[in-house]
Amino acid sequence: MATINHALDRGVTFLDTADMYGVGTNEELVGRVVRDRREWVVVATKFGNVRGSDGSFQGINGRPDYVRQACDASLKRTRLDFIDLYYQHRVDPEVPIEETVGAMAELVQAGKVKYLGLSEAAPATIRRAHAVHPITALQTEYSLWTRDPEAEILPVCRELGIGFVPYSPLGRGFLTGQFKSPDDLPEDDYRRHSPRFQGEAFERNLDLVRAIEEMAQGKGCTPAQLALAWVLAQGDDIVPIPGTKRRKYLDDNLGALDVSLSNADLKRIDEVLPPGAASGERYPSMATIDR
Repeated sequence: MATINHALDRGVTFLDTADMYGVGTNEELVGRVVRDRREWVVVATKFGNVRGSDGSFQGINGRPDYVRQACDASLKRTRLDFIDLYYQHRVDPEVPIEETVGAMAELVQAGKVKYLGLSEAAPATIRRAHAVHPITALQTEYSLWTRDPEAEILPVCRELGIGFVPYSPLGRGFLTGQFKSPDDLPEDDYRRHSPRFQGEAFERNLDLVRAIEEMAQGKGCTPAQLALAWVLAQGDDIVPIPGTKRRKYLDDNLGALDVSLSNADLKRIDEVLPPGAASGERYPSMATIDR
């Protein structure tokens, strides 16, 4: 809560959570902090990734009845009158997107939600959803080592006027330079299961980070600030959401706003970290991605 309050004190106005984070407890924390500053804080949350009370993954659900149930549960946990931006966290392949977004549109009409979003949706899915109700934002992984959206996703979003919200803009922390070995990760850290944090892929990706560190040194900033500045430089319609538990890293992230990248800088970064430069898949299973 201290970190969230510090973010708001520093001028951050956009907070991203989800019903699965901490199995609801993160929504409760965000709600407790935001209620006193509701008039200017934009709160985004998500539904669709179903978790058991122990945090176990129980599948994806995009059925209309579940959409309504999940929204009411999020409103109860946050104790907010409405959700500013409501995402479908992952697309349910068993439910036509028109049905899911149709139920989400009903939430807008009921005043429970202001704007709708999708996450990790494929271009065709985005188009179908947008035809039912305007989609305000698409949240998908995007960073210097995950540039996949540049091929199709970003062009579709820009064609339809949909904002783009990159999650993991620091490559799950890898691009900060703080990890020199897989052993630097805590034993219970989920990233130990990520292909990019394992074996030869880790070593190859470490070479990319060294290049980022070198460029950051030349710019007089931290590697994290360089990585975030690059994401911000990709367009005014892009709003990255770096996550942190600690205020010192929050302040470091905000320092990216003071880093200016010239055309020559951007060209150099493209040469060193072109699309596809990272080794390993983003997740152990990519089955729920780009649906």
